[in-house]
Amino acid sequence: MSSAQVYDTIGTTYTVTRRTEPRIAAQVWAALGDARTVLNVGAGTGSYEPADRAVTAVEPSAVMRAQRPAGAAPCLAAAAESLPFEDQSFDAAMAFATIHHWQDPIAGLREMRRVARRVVVFTFDAGDLDRFWLNRDYLPEFADLLAGRPALTDLARAIGARTEPVLIPWDCADGFYEAYWRRPEAYLDENVRRGTSIWPSVGPDAEQRVVHGLGADLASGRWAERNRDLLDLEAAELGLRLLIA
Repeated sequence: MSSAQVYDTIGTTYTVTRRTEPRIAAQVWAALGDARTVLNVGAGTGSYEPADRAVTAVEPSAVMRAQRPAGAAPCLAAAAESLPFEDQSFDAAMAFATIHHWQDPIAGLREMRRVARRVVVFTFDAGDLDRFWLNRDYLPEFADLLAGRPALTDLARAIGARTEPVLIPWDCADGFYEAYWRRPEAYLDENVRRGTSIWPSVGPDAEQRVVHGLGADLASGRWAERNRDLLDLEAAELGLRLLIA
């Protein structure tokens, strides 16, 4: 299923739980440096687009484009692997939590590099998925979704990027998959789950198994016992990364 098809399917309620987290945004925007013109690739509904710069957005899903707020940056229907811009058209190109959906992530990154002088990508390191308790204890299928996908080192090498860790605050405002690491009861909320692509990807049987298993462990206290080292953390390192080139 293409990125556009994924979000045409799940994206109708995306803005309910997905919004800009200011602390992560500050890190992304700092990585953009002094760029005045920015291309946002796989832009979705417009989260993380810096308001003080000239932004152009690219998003293949019509459902997502339709939810962009009034006054948002202009948005074109296009895919990362074939950006409709001349070489070096932008000071910077950014992509946030999208490249794992691209048909060819390395081709998409190289396209970003072609059209911009700087590239900033928010993604994750799939090399140690078990650092997040939801994968480790409840959803082993997550690893299967990444089979055959390029490793973080391959992505970085493709565009000569360095990597920078992104910590997730315990009260993260953006409801991406790992965001509720210290608020496990959130994963029992269907509205929360509908805001991430993982659940339709693994299917309803796996989703309901997670809900029932996690619910039982929360009720019994087993989750708290397993994860007591997380309960006092203000932010967690769960493998989220910026690629900066």
